[in-house]
Amino acid sequence: MAVFTFEEQTTSPVAPATLYQALVKDADNIVPKAVDSFKSVEIVEGNGGPGTIKKISFLEDGETKFVLHKIETIDEANLGYSYSIVGGVALPETAEKITIDTKISGGADGGSLIKLSISYHGKGDAPPNEDELKAGKAKSDALFKAVEAYLLANA
Repeated sequence: MAVFTFEEQTTSPVAPATLYQALVKDADNIVPKAVDSFKSVEIVEGNGGPGTIKKISFLEDGETKFVLHKIETIDEANLGYSYSIVGGVALPETAEKITIDTKISGGADGGSLIKLSISYHGKGDAPPNEDELKAGKAKSDALFKAVEAYLLANA
């Protein structure tokens, strides 16, 4: 199994603790308010901590779809969070899982700097499909921007 890792960072005008609270601790409540297509979150296995698997259902192209997220780590003290996509429409057939490690820190003017490390764990040695990666990144970016906009509008 080959692992391909990509690094990315972005900024937000939202304070680090507020952003972390919304994206990690309150995501199951905030995301449905911020994203119209979001339908539900169901814990399939676990108690909400590391090892928990959540089934996230959403509406796309008039059809209900889902993705399975497995919580890997929660580091409240350092505003860190790691989860893996382990099933559903966001996991390409060529991948065993995709792990996203997130670290939020202070940025300019009281905002946040968000550092992401995305690891694509392939089923073989072939690199990930560029189109699938671009589509996944676009959906992730849209979700982040929707949550950010919700937080700014409700501050």
